[in-house]
Amino acid sequence: MLKSYGYAAYNALTPLRAYQFKRRSPGPRDVLIEILFCGVCHSDIHQARNEWNGTNYPLVPGHEIVGRAIQVGKEVNGFKAGDLVGVGCMVDACGVCPECRDGLEQYCDATVFTYNSPDKHTGKMTYGGYSNQIVVDERFVLRVSDKLELAAVAPLLCAGITTYSPLRHWRVGKGQKVGVVGLGGLGHMAVKFAHAFGAHVVLFTTSPHKADDAKRLGANEVVISTQPERMQQHLQSFDFILDTVAAAHDLDQYLTLLKRDGTLCMVGMPDHTHPAPSAGNLIFRRRQLAGSLIGGIRETQEMLDFCAAHNIVCDIELIPMPAINQAYERMLKGDVKYRFVIDMATLQG
Repeated sequence: MLKSYGYAAYNALTPLRAYQFKRRSPGPRDVLIEILFCGVCHSDIHQARNEWNGTNYPLVPGHEIVGRAIQVGKEVNGFKAGDLVGVGCMVDACGVCPECRDGLEQYCDATVFTYNSPDKHTGKMTYGGYSNQIVVDERFVLRVSDKLELAAVAPLLCAGITTYSPLRHWRVGKGQKVGVVGLGGLGHMAVKFAHAFGAHVVLFTTSPHKADDAKRLGANEVVISTQPERMQQHLQSFDFILDTVAAAHDLDQYLTLLKRDGTLCMVGMPDHTHPAPSAGNLIFRRRQLAGSLIGGIRETQEMLDFCAAHNIVCDIELIPMPAINQAYERMLKGDVKYRFVIDMATLQG
């Protein structure tokens, strides 16, 4: 076992604090990774505070990991010591179900998530990236380019793939009008990707002050969704809308903006369910209301390679590990552009 250290939530009510724990020793197919940077996802807060229920304490969050391989098992073929690598939301899956065979491990019933998930190797729960090191099966390790700012790559492992995957699945591209709802950690990446794919991008926001930033990121238009007359101007005109907002809201106002056969895809996970949309808004234009969960390992590597080729990273604020609790409070106030990333060089053992 490997002596490890990081920050953990000990219960739902108290701040995260230092925690020492044991990682499993690397096996023949494993990669031991020194963690350099770890992004801070809103789902870390949900789990640390048990807002989704089912949190096991102590909880070490973090699933947006960039680091360096420092040891590889004798059966590892794809990586060597010294490689820059990444780990996202998953660290294992069954490998044999239809989802795994299709490269969609995130939908496998036996997926092992990077933290707060039963670990078949130890019989305990997995611990995430708010720590100095992690051991991962090579099948779930990703190659990271040295052409990009490493700290800004980290959130691509969740915020990036969560938005890239549905845009790719629904074949967003040139000649299409695409909407993005919300300009946060997910939304700012959705705007960047949709723009890079050649679509005409419209950002929907309730915050007028975000308009200039949205255009800097690649939005062609910005619509304030609380202004009915502006929403009416876009009726039945969108091919695809990606909804990144993680709070319950009216979906009908976006469904009516879709063309016939258009799709509204949800990637934000609210604490409370959305009001039920009108069946008529779906039926009379053969519209789709869909959802998407991160992406498989193959597609995540594709996304990282695309980002390296097009110089795309997340907009981040780098923080020291001891500032994590203040970062959580700022995230809840929307006071971040657009993702916090922890510099693990500041973590004390």
